[in-house]
Amino acid sequence: MSEERIRIDVWLWRARFAKTRAAAARLVSEGGVRMVRQDGVSRALDKPSAEIGPGDKLLFSQRGAIRGVEVVDAGARRGSPAEARLLYADLDAGPLA
Repeated sequence: MSEERIRIDVWLWRARFAKTRAAAARLVSEGGVRMVRQDGVSRALDKPSAEIGPGDKLLFSQRGAIRGVEVVDAGARRGSPAEARLLYADLDAGPLA
């Protein structure tokens, strides 16, 4: 598991939550992603260059539903769907903090 931090748009693309990096950047720019850091601080991400890392929790819209995931790894590339699933852990609909 990598401890590196990575741009949110790159991570969303590598984890296959967006088909393109441009689509991931648009989702973030339009205010569609919230992050809860390990210290419990929550904030809306508005810049695709915002960095995330393992332990950060994300909340975003996907196909008309709210999705909550915890970042497990930054990943080295955009791989297969099976590889992408190793980059995050699904969270239930409960509180993120």
